[in-house]
Amino acid sequence: MTQSNEEILSAVAEIVADTLNVPVAAVVPGTRFAEDLDVDSLTMVELAVVLQDRFDLELSDDELKDLNTVQDVVEHITAHDGMAVGGAGESAVPA
Repeated sequence: MTQSNEEILSAVAEIVADTLNVPVAAVVPGTRFAEDLDVDSLTMVELAVVLQDRFDLELSDDELKDLNTVQDVVEHITAHDGMAVGGAGESAVPA
């Protein structure tokens, strides 16, 4: 089931807000985890676990290090979602 970027952003913002106990309005695409939300590596792993469960994806340590902003997370999920349903990606699963 492919979700729009807006749906993914909304879900990510809610997860980030709930996990980090910040207002959802503070979570926008340009929000930086470390600089804006004071997220340390342990908290980022906790956030990743919730995101993995919600979006049915796996995040390697290397991928997690590359997720610096909310938009980075949305793009990663969008790419994963597109591949899972046979979308635009070289390794897409045939429908």
